[in-house]
Amino acid sequence: MSIHITNNLLALGIKPAGSVIGGDVKDFLPHVKERLEGTVKYGVVADPDMEALLASKPDYIFIDSTYSGADLAKFEKIAPTISINLDEGTWRDHLKQIAGYFGREAEAESFIADYDAKAQRVSEKIKAKLGENAKVMAVRMTAKELRVMSTARPLGPILFKDLGLSMADGVDKISADEPYEVISKEVLPDFDADAIFVIVSSGNEAAANFAELEKNAVWQNLKAVKQKHVYVLDGQKWLDYSSLGQTMALDNAEQLFNK
Repeated sequence: MSIHITNNLLALGIKPAGSVIGGDVKDFLPHVKERLEGTVKYGVVADPDMEALLASKPDYIFIDSTYSGADLAKFEKIAPTISINLDEGTWRDHLKQIAGYFGREAEAESFIADYDAKAQRVSEKIKAKLGENAKVMAVRMTAKELRVMSTARPLGPILFKDLGLSMADGVDKISADEPYEVISKEVLPDFDADAIFVIVSSGNEAAANFAELEKNAVWQNLKAVKQKHVYVLDGQKWLDYSSLGQTMALDNAEQLFNK
């Protein structure tokens, strides 16, 4: 009953009988949809389809305690229920915790080792192109606002820890308790970024907003823009703070920096 738990299961080679869907896309997340062919859709995590869950006769139910913990008894009436606090620890911790229920600890350790090796390889490619000490930032354009992403998950850990990239000025001053801070385009120069990673939310409005930003003089005069160091990311992968999402994000970065 969590898209992130679902993707951790997939990373371990386990396809769940059913899963909740992404609230924004109203479906399984696009980067894992093919892997979930035949999996029953339980609706969004905030309002799951309990009849569909009951009909699929699960042996176990995994829930995210943050969203579904208060409804534990309701799930336990259907099948033994395992509650995981996804706000605690890292995706590595979550993967190993889930693996423990299936005797797949070795698979989890292998996945993590492969991920770390990939992160090192991708980091070297990025730094070879941008420079060893290049300062980077990530922004997200939505239908309503421009956000600069913080050091917190989902983007902070992969950019500044796993890939070892240097933060643009001021990124470290954004609260690590929040994934982002809403900004105006006028303050973008203050970050003095050598490279900018961009996520454009789904929908026509977000795309139109980013297209408008690209025409603006403030954007066009940014150092990263002038040096052609703006990289539009495959957003769903980067926003998916699960083992599978994070390794797919690395794949996306490698593709961008192989060009």
